Amino acid sequence: VQLVESGGGLAQAGGSLRLSCAISGSFGDYAIAWFRQAPGKEREGVSVIRKSDGLTAYEDSAKGRFTISSDTSKSTVYLQMSSLKPGDTALYNCAAPLFLGDGVRDLAPILSRHPAGFDGWGQGTQVTVSS
Repeated sequence: VQLVESGGGLAQAGGSLRLSCAISGSFGDYAIAWFRQAPGKEREGVSVIRKSDGLTAYEDSAKGRFTISSDTSKSTVYLQMSSLKPGDTALYNCAAPLFLGDGVRDLAPILSRHPAGFDGWGQGTQVTVSS
């Protein structure tokens, strides 16, 4: 699978940005997760969505502020980020878990997997939030 991120940029605290993850080379059911990594910090999972039914999960700091969605006709997953904080400043990547599993009802554990368990890592898109 090939993933290309876009949509990052500079925003003020309280503002919004929408990130896009363009997907190619995939088939069947899959999930797409967004990750972020700030300088000097470990990469953390932000949100994930499953293609087949739109099931989603969010990391705690993203709940209520970020919304992940999928447009299957455009093979694109979006991350709408609102009420941005300076702490959201990071390089954002999307990636596809190598193993999804059948009938999984809670996608949140995917956000804690090691990066080696994902495919499609691209260059990422930088988000910078000023105070």
